Amino acid sequence: MTEFGYFLSCEEFTPAELVEQARLAERAGFTRLAISDHFHPWNDAQGSSPFVWGVIGALSQAVPLPVTTLVTCPTVRLHPAVTAQAAATADVQLAGGLRLGVGTGEALNEHVLGDRWPPYEVRAEMLAEAVAVLRELFTGGLVSHRGAHYTVENARLYTPPKDGRLPVYVSAFGPKAAETAAEFADGLVTMGPDTELIGRYRAAGGRGPVVGGLKVCWSADRERAVETAHRLWPSELLPGELAQVLPTPRHFEQATELVTEEMVGQSVTCGDDPEEHLDRLRSYVGAGFDEVYVGQIGPEQEGFFDFYREQILPQAA
Repeated sequence: MTEFGYFLSCEEFTPAELVEQARLAERAGFTRLAISDHFHPWNDAQGSSPFVWGVIGALSQAVPLPVTTLVTCPTVRLHPAVTAQAAATADVQLAGGLRLGVGTGEALNEHVLGDRWPPYEVRAEMLAEAVAVLRELFTGGLVSHRGAHYTVENARLYTPPKDGRLPVYVSAFGPKAAETAAEFADGLVTMGPDTELIGRYRAAGGRGPVVGGLKVCWSADRERAVETAHRLWPSELLPGELAQVLPTPRHFEQATELVTEEMVGQSVTCGDDPEEHLDRLRSYVGAGFDEVYVGQIGPEQEGFFDFYREQILPQAA
């Protein structure tokens, strides 16, 4: 049976707001949390971007729900050894409830130290090696590693994950990436209800849960919801690899000048029609997702949680 969680957006909300949303999510009946990991927001209108590991620590003290990162990039801005320590500590704080979602990242977040932003093929190699380093460190043993992309010397996590291992889910947005992920992932992360992509992952030997997320904008005023979604998240409609290669929020603002409110209204579930929200969730259930995380765009958080508690979650499965 598909589980429904709430998607916490670090790009749009402060740490205190994210913690309060987690509390509201638990009361509404969501059974899990996911959280984004960014250095920059996608545009200045979103206006936030706290350090995800600090927020997860606060979440661990506020609610008993498990948390999945959607997704962390353990390859450029943070070395995999540092990511391993952060994730292991978070898992201990969450009593074994962390799931580490990882991906090849975006230049938006990863270029900030001045490192070269490599092409996808190189980033995929880096991710596979990084995951191998993460898993070795998670055992709590002494690790030395000299690979094509990373060196680790005499490193040991004295606070390893609760069970000596930690599931690592890998993000994939195309058939080739899904087949590559199947070689080393404990689960698949993909945002859209793409049955073919999930099938390619499974056919290539992919195991574990399939995890995805979507953004909606609940409001009793649908026009206001569309305006809010267009103002804050036009980047959701950017095609191809733009989201991976544009380096600054300003570049995203320039690219999304071509995204209209009408386009957003056709692509993002906006307003308060229960059937529209249910149909969107059921498309993920039908595609074979094990976990689906819903994020509310904009300030009308309490109305969203009341709506989902009363009209959506009881019928979504």
